[in-house]
Amino acid sequence: MSNSAGMDLFIRDNQFWLVRFLQNKLKLHCHHDAQDLSQDTFIRALTSSTDLLEVKEPRAYLATIANRLIIDKARRKRIEQAYIEAQTEMQQEQAPSCETVLETMQRLEALSRLLEGLADKPRRAFLMARLDGMKYKEIAAQLNVSESMVQKYIAQTLLHCHSQLME
Repeated sequence: MSNSAGMDLFIRDNQFWLVRFLQNKLKLHCHHDAQDLSQDTFIRALTSSTDLLEVKEPRAYLATIANRLIIDKARRKRIEQAYIEAQTEMQQEQAPSCETVLETMQRLEALSRLLEGLADKPRRAFLMARLDGMKYKEIAAQLNVSESMVQKYIAQTLLHCHSQLME
């Protein structure tokens, strides 16, 4: 079987299951939303470095990717919502231009993509330090770790970002 035929079979064997999984997980009533997310999941799987024909548990693999996409989507939505809320608090004459808003959103999405694949605590520590302006001591208390661990998390995140940018 050719690689292309194997990929077609992989998608056909798992597509219906993935759509149902997403509908149940997200309590979606709209079949189209689950299909969109399943398509994004397959795109992510097909563009990954993993040989899908060698995956022993394809549904678990797809569920992991789908869950990460759901988390990314929720994170993007929270970022957008926080940004919108901050904008509504500003007076109209102080509001940034549409170009500035777009540029800021693009930078936040790029940062979100850079942080993909990073463990939760290092990512949170980095965001608390860089976006929220929190001190290491405050972050340590929030994450229930030592300040030296926060320093390690920040260093780990910076190395991760650097390696992502080098790719």
